[in-house]
Amino acid sequence: MKKTVLVTGADGFIGSHLVEMLVKRGYKVKALSLYNSFNYWGWLEDINCLNDIEVLNGDIRDPHYCRHITKNVDIIFHLAALIAIPYSYVAPESYVSTNITGTLNICQAAKDNGVSRIIHTSTSEVYGTAQYVPIDEKHPLQAQSPYSASKIGADAMAMSYFNAFDLPISIARPFNTYGPRQSARAIIPTIISQIANGEQQIKLGDLSPTRDFNYVSDTCNGFISILESDNTIGETINIGSNFEISMADTLGIIKELMHSDVEFITESQRLRPEKSEVFRLWCDNSKILNLTGFVPEIAIKEGLQKTIQWFTQAENLSKYKHSIYNV
Repeated sequence: MKKTVLVTGADGFIGSHLVEMLVKRGYKVKALSLYNSFNYWGWLEDINCLNDIEVLNGDIRDPHYCRHITKNVDIIFHLAALIAIPYSYVAPESYVSTNITGTLNICQAAKDNGVSRIIHTSTSEVYGTAQYVPIDEKHPLQAQSPYSASKIGADAMAMSYFNAFDLPISIARPFNTYGPRQSARAIIPTIISQIANGEQQIKLGDLSPTRDFNYVSDTCNGFISILESDNTIGETINIGSNFEISMADTLGIIKELMHSDVEFITESQRLRPEKSEVFRLWCDNSKILNLTGFVPEIAIKEGLQKTIQWFTQAENLSKYKHSIYNV
């Protein structure tokens, strides 16, 4: 019999790609979309297997609803979260209620309903600016934004259920994912969408920080490799490429691939507070390799080309308000 998988945050960027991949692998998928009165399912509206999944509409902040949707579920991929760092500066309590309390609700519901595996989603932002590189899972955690603080709390809550109740949980900690459907608040869609709309000057923040970028299919394959290995239960595991690149060099590659000579200008509202900026992220991915055999497949230039091809299709580009700073 097919195992039943619940994906929270399935209406988002990574979640929608993960749903597609799980369906291809033969799982029976329940996809949670945040409830809204428009009955709008986010990026699930665009996936090619919508008729093969069950879409649920609700909110992980409600413990009763979480208990309801986790009945008769074998596996949970918990991706639902508020993730925009700039918005966390002005609405921090919403990050606590969604990211920490929401994770508590999912863990308690999974415990009550006997779910056999839970993959909880962390983020490389919990590390803050690298104290050493590459960053392994033993690197100190640094809360440099309310968002990262909420994710540190969520990770700790998830791991407490493993330690206290033997809940079979793994923490997947992806570094910076990019690709089709990503929000324009992120730097790669910001650059591509502005160039594609004919801007001669593009508005960006600080280009000096470095990141370990990962194409979305690699991130999703990393998630599934963690699920399909018994060695990962009770472990926190980085998903990354072990490749570091600056924002400026990323801009340069995109300009080359799009045959663009745009200039960039710094827009003050896109800059993080000085002590909040994470200046360096570079993933040590040896643990996931050792535990699961997972190796990322898509190099940065190939991934950017795939992303550009998607964004430059008119029906996709039209969904982005390139002239508005998206927090």
